[in-house]
Amino acid sequence: MAHQFRIVSGKSGEFIVRFVYNSEIMVWSEGYKAKASARNCIESVKKNAPGAAIFDLSGDETPKGYRFEIVPSRDGQHFVRFVAANGETMMRSETYTAKASARNCVASIQRNAPEAAVLEEI
Repeated sequence: MAHQFRIVSGKSGEFIVRFVYNSEIMVWSEGYKAKASARNCIESVKKNAPGAAIFDLSGDETPKGYRFEIVPSRDGQHFVRFVAANGETMMRSETYTAKASARNCVASIQRNAPEAAVLEEI
């Protein structure tokens, strides 16, 4: 199965975006009140993810612009955030035990998001 964006129903009628590969959710969005906002999220990821910088927040980097952030979690693992130029987190991943796995997640999104199909599961 190819990479896909899926718009799914969330709590209280909200719309959530998931980026999926082989039925595994790689990253997901916050809940949006309007389906159009979920679609805007997808279009922004498709457009901005391929060229987005990658920042490792375990160091002293100061991120700006559209970007991927690799964030250390409290238990020593790492997760990925895709962040808009205004600083708003658009999508987040699960935690990974190895930082290399978080980097692989970013590379897969950058490579596959632009051509990914969009499915509505609502």
